[in-house]
Amino acid sequence: MTIRRALISVSDKAGIVEFAGELAKLGVEIISTGGTQSLLKDKGVPVIGISEVTGFPEIMDGRVKTLHPAVHSGLLAVRDNEEHQESMKKLGLDYIDLVIVNLYPFAETIAKPGVTYEDAIENIDIGGPTMLRSAAKNHAFVTVVVDAADYGQVLEEVRAGGDTNLETRKRLAAKVFRHTGSYDALIGDYLSKQVGEVFPERYTVTYEKVQELRYGENPHQKAAFYRKPLAEAGTITTSEQLHGKELSYNNINDANTALLIVKEFSEPAVVAIKHMNPCGVGIGVNVLEAFQKAHAADPTSIFGGIVAANRTIDAATAQLLSEIFLEIILAPDFSPEALEILTKKKNIRLLKISGLDQAAERQPEHVITSVEGGMLVQDSDAYQLTEADIEVVTERAPSDEELKQLLFAWKVVKHVKSNAIVLASNDMTVGVGAGQMNRVGAAKIAIEQAGEKAVASVLASDAFFPMGDTLEMAAKAGVTAAIHPGGSIKDEDSIRVANENGMALIKTGVRHFKH
Repeated sequence: MTIRRALISVSDKAGIVEFAGELAKLGVEIISTGGTQSLLKDKGVPVIGISEVTGFPEIMDGRVKTLHPAVHSGLLAVRDNEEHQESMKKLGLDYIDLVIVNLYPFAETIAKPGVTYEDAIENIDIGGPTMLRSAAKNHAFVTVVVDAADYGQVLEEVRAGGDTNLETRKRLAAKVFRHTGSYDALIGDYLSKQVGEVFPERYTVTYEKVQELRYGENPHQKAAFYRKPLAEAGTITTSEQLHGKELSYNNINDANTALLIVKEFSEPAVVAIKHMNPCGVGIGVNVLEAFQKAHAADPTSIFGGIVAANRTIDAATAQLLSEIFLEIILAPDFSPEALEILTKKKNIRLLKISGLDQAAERQPEHVITSVEGGMLVQDSDAYQLTEADIEVVTERAPSDEELKQLLFAWKVVKHVKSNAIVLASNDMTVGVGAGQMNRVGAAKIAIEQAGEKAVASVLASDAFFPMGDTLEMAAKAGVTAAIHPGGSIKDEDSIRVANENGMALIKTGVRHFKH
């Protein structure tokens, strides 16, 4: 077969004039619509309008132009089917061998601040997806292109043999159905949100690939990194890598955890992460002091870890960071002096993430966890505790300083794998117990890590104390106050232990399990 006729209708016109021009030189008749037709004509590319093919004018502001038998017969006719051939001849129709279409910019439209519902609806493409699907279904005979990245290969094959090969057409057809499926998923999500459908009967998500990864959690696992089409600033997916080798699967997971924790703080904060758990968190009057505290919290575990800051990394902080082996440093920015220091280390990754230094109320978004044969979907844990939410349940209320440290520890324990215990004092973590099968075990790890620093520290627990043994251990170590959700049938045991040891205990009523 030979490609004789092509239909071109694109919203994104990058490269289309050159592509169409080359097709025309190869003797391909170009059919086009609306703005694409005008552009090609202005640039001297021979083109005929869609109305010359359909015998029907474009109407309703262009809503109806390609939805016509003359178009879809030309796309869907099975070329080696005698009945189809006869129908085409009888009706005076001609085949369309190549379709180049990309769609109305729905994603870009709904991403605009203040976009109206009416504007969003107008940017739902109907004719484009229909042509793409028709052509893709009939890929045995029709070549369909939805991505400008494929223009080159299509031209190369047409020049060489007059047509594309079947394997290319299969690949392009698969890309079309992924593209239209993604487009429809985005529209469905937008309309669902407009009517308050949080968990609809069918849950369809779409992501676009950022990069192939060398491997997943382990070298024998394949992996890739994807982002949501409308990913907001202040996320790993929208970060700018300033230096260092390619991110790995584990790097991305750890960096995301670091980012989530550092976003909890409005004051200068630094978070050190190892295997998706914080090993040190500190806040201070500036980023240097915050880092010094985060490092002092666990100078052993930070080795080979990831550090996140919510302020620009300056030269003094960069110098200290450069003295430690770190995988990634992420921050809203790096001073020129800091970059000069840190880029001397060949392999360290430096990520610039805008917006981290601007405290904003976090809105929950859906978190997807895969399970074998399905997935779980829930809101992200965006709950923000305030002093007005807490209840003092002991005879002694926490001092102002204890309360400050308790609220600090509570922000951290929220992001520690359950069962989780965090000890804090002087605006820094001093002990972290993560991922244990019982709460006493988590407390023991945190207390042992803190050592002498446990004295006069405070304790945060991600879930209630099932009995008084955790607080008994904490009191013996010198912990003076604790915060937990409450709600155990043995809460009174914990309150009694706290009172007997002069501890202040506050209840939040909110649990922060992180499995």
